[in-house]
Amino acid sequence: MTRKDLLDIESLTREEIEHLLDQAAPFKELFTRSVKKVPALTGKSVLTLFYEPSTRTLSSFQVAAKRLSADITTFDVPHSSAVKGETVRDTIATLQAMRTDYIIVRNSMPGLPKVIAEATRASVINAGDGAHAHPTQALLDGFTFREVFPQTDGKKVLIVGDILHSRVARSTSNLMRKLGIEVSWLGPGSLVPKHGPRDIKRFTSYDEAMAWGPDSIYLLRVQMERQDTQYFPSLREYTKLYGVTQERFKHIADQGIYLMHPGPVNRGVELCDEVMEYDRSLIDQQVENGIAARMAVLYWLKPQSEDSSS
Repeated sequence: MTRKDLLDIESLTREEIEHLLDQAAPFKELFTRSVKKVPALTGKSVLTLFYEPSTRTLSSFQVAAKRLSADITTFDVPHSSAVKGETVRDTIATLQAMRTDYIIVRNSMPGLPKVIAEATRASVINAGDGAHAHPTQALLDGFTFREVFPQTDGKKVLIVGDILHSRVARSTSNLMRKLGIEVSWLGPGSLVPKHGPRDIKRFTSYDEAMAWGPDSIYLLRVQMERQDTQYFPSLREYTKLYGVTQERFKHIADQGIYLMHPGPVNRGVELCDEVMEYDRSLIDQQVENGIAARMAVLYWLKPQSEDSSS
């Protein structure tokens, strides 16, 4: 199926997800070659439009586009007319005039990438919109998990932390479940949505969650910047109850459980330093796989021609 945009995981079929993960594999193999570029998107233009600060996602998309030989333009939002009161509609008109082939959008407003996609000819990729969705993060997570577990059906993933404010938790949970993986959530009651998919188990303690037998634990960053009220007593209390402390890490290592984290890592909060040296930590692998997964997405999407209607 040909698509113009990638706005979420929910709209993708399992076949489309598996196609993208399959496509990411040869792109990752490219990294080992002396020449790490292919001419797949020669002559195509990619514009990054990030209203929120980003290091990993932005740089990952930039590297992915360069390795596909696309031209890249970074829309400098902090110094653009957006800070002078320019409306989103005005910004879209400007983007349309630039006739770019791809627009990669990150914004705190849920749904903005969809608005831009409906108003432009460009292929729009959602790089994170509020607490709604982050589809390419979910794809790189799925790609990383599948490298360890090629047969995903029946595997178990425990997601720990601030589920309520996490677009990563939503998108990755959705993708994992589409791949036949059982998903459960663990976190403070105030940060775990009470309403949501019925097939996602909700745990209140680490002991209870570990008894469930996860194959991988996915740790989320505590997003203080998205919390308008105090959802737990203190970071120290959070770490005591939900962090991978040295004691918990020893048990996790003994069980051979894999660990994942979308980054950036808050050491001493979500996890102890020892995790970063753990041979079953997939955190660095996730970073590398982000480039391959985003190359697969750029290659998969088909920008409309200039004479197509918007």
